[in-house]
Amino acid sequence: MSLTLFQRDNCHLCELALDVLAQARAPEFETVFIDDDTALEARYGLRVPVLCDAVSGAELDWPFDAQRVRTFCGTR
Repeated sequence: MSLTLFQRDNCHLCELALDVLAQARAPEFETVFIDDDTALEARYGLRVPVLCDAVSGAELDWPFDAQRVRTFCGTR
């Protein structure tokens, strides 16, 4: 699974999402900041943080908890 967390600079919810991903022991993921990318801004806008599986295209929008992350990642 190739995960990407889309987020913003200085985003309190994004910091919370990072904590949840750590609690869930999520697999390694890439972090992409959308602030300076008009295409990503248009796509994710106010939805961030968003966890995306690049292989399936599935997206997990905030709010999510550790259990939802584990389910999304296919881990228990």
